[in-house]
Amino acid sequence: MGDRTGVRTLYYTTTSSVRWIAPQLRTLSPHHSSDLDLVALQDYLCCAFVAGERTLWEQLRELRPGTVLEFPDHKVEVYWQLQEQIIAIDQPLAWHGDRLRELLEQVVQEYLPPANEPVGVFLSGGLDSSSITALVAKFHKAPVHTFSIHFGAECPNELEFSSLVASHCQTQHHILEITFKDMWSRLPETMAYLDDPIGDPLTVPNLLLGRLARESVEVVLNGEGGDPCFGGPKNQPMLINSLYRSVTNQDALQAYLISFQKCAVDLPQLLKPEVWTAVQTAPWVFEEDLSSQASYLNRLMAMNIKFKGADQILTKVSNLTQAALLQGRSPLFDQRVVDLSMEIPPNYKLSGVEEKAVLKQAICCILPDAIIYRPKSGMMVPVQLGFRKYWQQEARDLLLNRNAAITPYLNQLPIRNWLNYQGDTWSRYGVKLWLLASLEIWLQVNQTDNQ
Repeated sequence: MGDRTGVRTLYYTTTSSVRWIAPQLRTLSPHHSSDLDLVALQDYLCCAFVAGERTLWEQLRELRPGTVLEFPDHKVEVYWQLQEQIIAIDQPLAWHGDRLRELLEQVVQEYLPPANEPVGVFLSGGLDSSSITALVAKFHKAPVHTFSIHFGAECPNELEFSSLVASHCQTQHHILEITFKDMWSRLPETMAYLDDPIGDPLTVPNLLLGRLARESVEVVLNGEGGDPCFGGPKNQPMLINSLYRSVTNQDALQAYLISFQKCAVDLPQLLKPEVWTAVQTAPWVFEEDLSSQASYLNRLMAMNIKFKGADQILTKVSNLTQAALLQGRSPLFDQRVVDLSMEIPPNYKLSGVEEKAVLKQAICCILPDAIIYRPKSGMMVPVQLGFRKYWQQEARDLLLNRNAAITPYLNQLPIRNWLNYQGDTWSRYGVKLWLLASLEIWLQVNQTDNQ
């Protein structure tokens, strides 16, 4: 049985008379071939993670949140689905904020370790992690440790905000500098810990920050889930497209894939012709949710919870905190919080330029205004600078090698162009190259396991 949001995962084999099930994908490496699922590969190139029940291996599947796998007939039954159930539409923002605050206080207290043990929080200085930090500090009497990262003097950082929160909440604050050398040299080790490849550049920082945290605590909380549940800025490009579709001529699926800002528009050039032919007519896992009857914003948020939440964020948290010998906990992805988020009127989540109004309302009395109303910037990992200045030769050797694991599937020309900083209208070379480097290294590590 899968839990309702994807905090815990189960993988299973789909062939032979004996079926194998395991909570970690790599445990099943002796029981499947090394054939890639081409649709899963396509999804990864578009989203930086493998969405839905597929995995990158053709003969392995992931049990989806809210489902049960029945033996001996191998039937998957759905026992819970995330659904929009808007209530109290006539109540003011303050009323919904009060409900959310009461629930967050309850959930965070349940997620804390015993009262005499220290606890950690990964703190970026954004609204979500700052909210969790403030709630933890309010209820936990033992030391609270907070952990932040930056990438050195060449790169902008958010330390001003994370330090402000740490000072306000009186935590023991730890700051880790992650160098460009660390980012590249620790990528193989990081990919080895991940069940499916994840092309998010925060994977290596997450592992290294987890190891720092483990020196002080055994339990660490995070603010993951605030954007998908309460209307973060990632939804805005899609909302704009829905308003101006007659101008852009993009259908909803196309717009959704492009909103990830990865390789969706490059697929015809990037995939080998036979691979492109094989995936071109395959249905997308997102289609059903995109065409649901829910309000447009809640459709997008449900997809972010179901796919990016379960398949990228929670998988990453689970795999990499375990690798650091930590217990990682995500209060904003608690099933009760997710359910409540679907009861809140959409205009209290993302309304014009106002993001996460209901979350801001819920925690306004425990955080300074400078944090609640700060401009959203997100944790930008400087992969663009990394490839331009530090990893250029290593990336060429890795991605343009005729024996590379990606060579049977991907054309070299677009990759060569990106390595020369050419051929991308939006100049997102760093993100695309990191996505491909993560994939190549993940395949190398896992194909070695398979042999």
